[in-house]
Amino acid sequence: MPGIELQILSVLRALAEIAGMFLLAQGALYLLAGGTREQNFVYQLFRIITRPVISATRFMTPKVVADKYVPFIAFFILFWLWILLAYVRQDVCQLNGLLCG
Repeated sequence: MPGIELQILSVLRALAEIAGMFLLAQGALYLLAGGTREQNFVYQLFRIITRPVISATRFMTPKVVADKYVPFIAFFILFWLWILLAYVRQDVCQLNGLLCG
């Protein structure tokens, strides 16, 4: 039974990692494209992909937090979630006597 637990943890960790990478890529394009980023197709694609994460972060944060800081907060939440999932995965491996890399 530990196989399904490890697979779920691995999938969740991969999703957090992918979302974090898309946020980083969107931030890099934000800096590189400058004022023309709204016409950039790739930047628009990254905005569509990261919209659920940013919306969830906006829902969790108080209204006092300005909208321009929400992507940064979303990235750090994803980063710490990624670390936490790695820790939990390692614990599950140790509890079941498995060797996980």
